[in-house]
Amino acid sequence: MAIAEISIDELAATIEADHNGAVRLIDVREVDEYESGHVPGAKLVALGAVVDNVDAFRGDGPTYVICRSGSRSMRACEFLDDQGIEVVNVAGGTMAWMMSGREIAAGDSSS
Repeated sequence: MAIAEISIDELAATIEADHNGAVRLIDVREVDEYESGHVPGAKLVALGAVVDNVDAFRGDGPTYVICRSGSRSMRACEFLDDQGIEVVNVAGGTMAWMMSGREIAAGDSSS
């Protein structure tokens, strides 16, 4: 089964329409990449830690997975899909988000 993908514009609209904080967005980049700038609301689970943190991706509805450009997040999505978790890869990743001029959050994974 092919992994679903969402564009940056579609992700932004999904986040904007979410008035109760139900959108799960997980960034699979490394800590330093995440801390230097990430999509607001994204939680960090570095790609190397995905196997040990599968439950972070579980929940009602899809989990959106993002990285720098879409490659690492696709690898995470393929693994998580095999675990029966509904995941959506964010095409273009954080770079596309930044290039679109949208807001970026900086700091640690608690932001």
